[in-house]
Amino acid sequence: MTILVVGASGATGRLLVEQLLAQGEKVKIIVRSIEALPDVIKQNEQLMITESNLLDMTDTELKEHVKGCCAVVSCLGHNLTLNGMFGHPRRLVTGAVQRLCHAIEATAPNITTAPVKFILMNTTGNQNTQAGEKVSTAQAIVVGFIRLLLPPHADNEEAAEYLQSRFDNNNKVIEWAVIRPDTLIDEESVTEYEAHESPIRSAIFDAGKTSRINVAHFMSQLVIDGDKWHKWKSQMPVIYNY
Repeated sequence: MTILVVGASGATGRLLVEQLLAQGEKVKIIVRSIEALPDVIKQNEQLMITESNLLDMTDTELKEHVKGCCAVVSCLGHNLTLNGMFGHPRRLVTGAVQRLCHAIEATAPNITTAPVKFILMNTTGNQNTQAGEKVSTAQAIVVGFIRLLLPPHADNEEAAEYLQSRFDNNNKVIEWAVIRPDTLIDEESVTEYEAHESPIRSAIFDAGKTSRINVAHFMSQLVIDGDKWHKWKSQMPVIYNY
């Protein structure tokens, strides 16, 4: 099977691509620059690289990229610079998710087996209100300020809300899962971790830690393992390191 990964040049996206390739999967990636990719990735024959800005691609180009893919994974995020946080496009993640989903829907007549899996990397600070999640008043106030002051957070919220509201459990074309890691850290190898339907600690006042390589492992397993996908589809699992 073939998987499309966007945001593959980022810290988590690179790890995801490495793990998918190690499992023998065919992977397509769309990156603005290949310079950030390790040679071990660039030289893999199972990898197809497109060097482009996804939001600048035509609808026809995006359709060609999603055609034949069993899964699309977005690891896109805003660079932690002033321009990345406050410059354009302010809705980078939401815009990419919407365009990719439209492309998948446009190629739906070519889908003869299961719906396409759409996996979105998000943040535990994004409250899943549709699942009835509750947070403290203090956390709601803090997140409200973050939403107003930091465009990337609102972008993450809107991207997840788009998938929730647009594709229900009976959709025949796209199934989705939104992955919410807590505070991201770097580790060299996959360690034990746990996934929960909702946060078990406050993302603001009692944040946990999640290694990027564990997030990549969890997403790769959602792509490969049908039972794991069945368990977590249409949900927003929260990932914590043990």
